[in-house]
Amino acid sequence: MKLWQKNIQEELTELQHTVERFTIGSDKTWDLHLAAADIKGSLAHAEMLLSIGLISENEWMQLKDGLNAIRQTVDDGTFVIEEGVEDVHSQIELLLTRSKGEAGKKIHCGRSRNDQALLDIKLYIKEEIVNLVQKTETLFHSFLAKSELHRHALLPGYTHMQLAMPSSFGLWFGAYAESLSDDLELLIAAYHIANKNPLGSGAGYGSSFPLNRRLTTDLLGMEDLNYNVVYAQMTRGKTEKITAMAMASLAATLARFSADACLYMNQNFGFISFPDVLTTGSSIMPHKKNPDVFELIRARCNRIQALPNELTLLMANLPSGYHRDMQLTKECLFPAISELKECMALTELMLANCIVKENLLDDERYRNLFTVEKVNALVLGGMPFRDAYREVARQIEENVFEAEKTLNHVHEGSMGNLCNEHIKEAFLRKRQQIR
Repeated sequence: MKLWQKNIQEELTELQHTVERFTIGSDKTWDLHLAAADIKGSLAHAEMLLSIGLISENEWMQLKDGLNAIRQTVDDGTFVIEEGVEDVHSQIELLLTRSKGEAGKKIHCGRSRNDQALLDIKLYIKEEIVNLVQKTETLFHSFLAKSELHRHALLPGYTHMQLAMPSSFGLWFGAYAESLSDDLELLIAAYHIANKNPLGSGAGYGSSFPLNRRLTTDLLGMEDLNYNVVYAQMTRGKTEKITAMAMASLAATLARFSADACLYMNQNFGFISFPDVLTTGSSIMPHKKNPDVFELIRARCNRIQALPNELTLLMANLPSGYHRDMQLTKECLFPAISELKECMALTELMLANCIVKENLLDDERYRNLFTVEKVNALVLGGMPFRDAYREVARQIEENVFEAEKTLNHVHEGSMGNLCNEHIKEAFLRKRQQIR
């Protein structure tokens, strides 16, 4: 059964079956993610049809009862798209028609599969962004808690992978908390783009029925609508790409932290460790504790960072209007959302079990980390900066440099204790935009 099928008794030829298999592809699999959204959109659309007199009160009650019954099957996991049914939209209309007869045949009045599918995708994306925001918030607070717990535990800082200046585990963990705060801004932007109602735009050219688009917007709990019906259809693919950009930013944060963790677990660094149960071994080297979890988070998140480019190429050079190319956005975006949520959950698990090595900078190998502190001490004593710089450089060259382990730059001002409070305030202020 297809929404565009003229004769439902028509038998398909083998050639038609071949074309159908190709055009539907894996769409039925991904459409299952949209079932709840399709029902929500159909309920709003039906109530609007009642308000403008295109269905009766009795028909509205039948449609509401039928749609709620279908939603129950979605909730309990028994909803399926039957063999021979093209997509989730066709399946739900078929079930409605079976159970409610003539009323079910009226549900599509004033609606195209184009605006119906686009609405479903936007509602699904909205819900998934909220899920990602919640997971981001959890991870943010975990990083911040680790930062506070280890703010006085010193850590070597590196530039160009060479020893640079003293840092702290507090600053390292806190840096990723602030990175998540920036990622949250992009998630919020994607949410606002998705939170505009396209329903009523039809196939991209509106409808001659007196549809009340503001009513469906309010019923759906969306903050605004796409006013221009042509542009409403142009948001198909664009909404997905903007969401992918936000996901890519979040994935970049996780990938970079994972890269740090792999490096810091290395025996030549030995800054952090994890319980054996969270690492893997070698088939021939009994001493190995491999960071496989972080390596896979890094790889999967790097793949997610390629997602905006994949969607860009998929939509490249398409003129306005709907094109079947857009169907493939689901199989790009939907599995990536699931993968990102899993990576966030595993990052949270690893972070909770991260063991920090104390007193790292007591090791003589880190002596030169304190050269800037020595330069600054000489400047504070009255020596010009350039002379102080050259004096410390001479001491290093002649191997007479003695470290003065004063670390005010790590612990004071915006670099230290006050830092996390500002980061937390900024995050919570942004978080209020999505509830």
